[in-house]
Amino acid sequence: MLGSGAVTDTELEADEPSTNAIVAYNVEAERTVRASGLAWTILRPAGFHTNALRWLPQLKHGDVIHGPWADLPIASIDPADIAAVAAFALTTGDLDGRALRLTGPEALRPAERVAILAEILGRPLRFEPQDDDDARAEMLADGVPPGYVDAFFRFFSNGETDETTVHPTVEEVTGRLPRSFAQWAHDHADEF
Repeated sequence: MLGSGAVTDTELEADEPSTNAIVAYNVEAERTVRASGLAWTILRPAGFHTNALRWLPQLKHGDVIHGPWADLPIASIDPADIAAVAAFALTTGDLDGRALRLTGPEALRPAERVAILAEILGRPLRFEPQDDDDARAEMLADGVPPGYVDAFFRFFSNGETDETTVHPTVEEVTGRLPRSFAQWAHDHADEF
């Protein structure tokens, strides 16, 4: 099962449901899978490298990418690495009954990801920090449900989840390092 890195065993064991909308539905899903009687493995990834695709509308209008949480590094992961771990879990049974935290090989701030993308695309891209009020208003205007917007701010502004720590899980399971954001961006440059 693909879960969320925001879920911890503490939340799974809590008697009261989480007040964080994203944690709450992921906890419910994990509990359901665990209680199913079937073999299970839970994959709890950090943010995805593909989240950079949300910058596409901004890139169509210029070389400035604005976004929140400028000082927050995230050890984002290539979805291909999640798939590789999932394939191993599904074909071997060696990971049955485990919840695994998955990350990429390095934690990068948004400006660092933008700089990597700029080099690959040969464009003078720059990152412009967005304050919390503007970011919240933009997310709501884009149709993100209010409970999810609150969850993101709890995660990243209030520090209720850790997506900065690099975990060795991908390498331990697959025998190779996870792919970096630069590798992913190079392979997907045509999408930008």
